[in-house]
Amino acid sequence: MSQYTLDITSLKNSIDALEKSIAVYGENSSGGDIDLKNTLRSGIIQNFETAYELCWKFMKRWLEINVAPDIVLGVTRREFYRIACENRLISNAGEWWDFHDARNRTSHVYSAKTAEDVFNAAVKFIAPAKKFAADLEKKI
Repeated sequence: MSQYTLDITSLKNSIDALEKSIAVYGENSSGGDIDLKNTLRSGIIQNFETAYELCWKFMKRWLEINVAPDIVLGVTRREFYRIACENRLISNAGEWWDFHDARNRTSHVYSAKTAEDVFNAAVKFIAPAKKFAADLEKKI
């Protein structure tokens, strides 16, 4: 255990918010109200964006505290996830790169296809994000 500890409450809360928003979408997706579905899907995309951002920031903090202060300084996001994988913060760097790509597209959600792709990534993100948070909690 490091001399520094991370308070991951905000990380866990953001993942929970994403999971809950997906559940609410599931409960309301069978109806015909397309405006409701689109609004709920937009909320999921926003929650995904927040949860993703907190995940990588907590990965970065843990690496800086426990490995080396400048370990991720100037590295690409692909390299960052490789380093996180090497340090057993995550198990699949490629998967996290895909989430990064989906997150980048959240600022360009101009089409229904892009929104659908990001929505699907958000749904897939729950399990790896929860695993990361649980594994991180064990390390701190």
